[in-house]
Amino acid sequence: MTQDHAPPPFPTPLVLAGAGKMGAALLRGWLAGGLDPAAVTVIDPQPSPEIAVLCAERGLRLNTEAAAPAGALVLGIKPQVLDEAAPALSAWIGPETLVVSILAGKTIADLKRRLPSARAVVRVMPNLPASIGRGATGAVGSPEVRESARAGAEALLASSGLIAWLDDEALIDAVTAVSGSGPAYVFLLAEALAEAGVAAGLPPDLSAQLARATVAGAGALLDADPREAEQLRRDVTSPGGTTAAALAVLMREGALPDLMQEAVAAAKRRAGELSG
Repeated sequence: MTQDHAPPPFPTPLVLAGAGKMGAALLRGWLAGGLDPAAVTVIDPQPSPEIAVLCAERGLRLNTEAAAPAGALVLGIKPQVLDEAAPALSAWIGPETLVVSILAGKTIADLKRRLPSARAVVRVMPNLPASIGRGATGAVGSPEVRESARAGAEALLASSGLIAWLDDEALIDAVTAVSGSGPAYVFLLAEALAEAGVAAGLPPDLSAQLARATVAGAGALLDADPREAEQLRRDVTSPGGTTAAALAVLMREGALPDLMQEAVAAAKRRAGELSG
């Protein structure tokens, strides 16, 4: 008889600093996953009306001062306000506090310089689909992140979708370029496909509807089918058919594969420039 394994417990008390789009998505995922609202403090000088109502209705603390170190501090603030916020945030950090950062461009070394009490630090790079539980998140921990801290980070990130642990923090910039920025590339594909449909004679509304459903359906199939993307592409391409004619354009020298490599390289390069 098989036994279900219980998910790792949330590290509590839990402090969320910054409840913007990604922070709010994580917060809702935690509450849906059974986190006790009384164990949560939200720090946000200008919370959205939705977050203010959520805190009031569910009994979460909002903008209270630190009375004791947190079990986990999740940094969802804007990277450019880290210096300003660091002194107040440091009050929440004790020797056992797990710090989880979703701040783009801020390395573990950057975080430790600004939050000198921090020991176990996990840097993560989520993407927008994490807001619906379908994200792809890269994560890397400082040397102090042992098994229990890693389990705590996984509990905090479980509702966001796939979690890929990295052995080298230097890979975060490449993760940013592929999955962090990647949804925008897919959205652009949907835009371009819809525009091409209009150029081919379709009414704009119909073309947009077909393009959107096609991209969403192909993504769902890619998720559900264990075959590699290359194999799925081959399976849908009949020799000498319409798809083959289109792919001959998209895959020629200088076209989509080359452009994608160039785009990812540019995003990776920019991620490195924003670090610090």
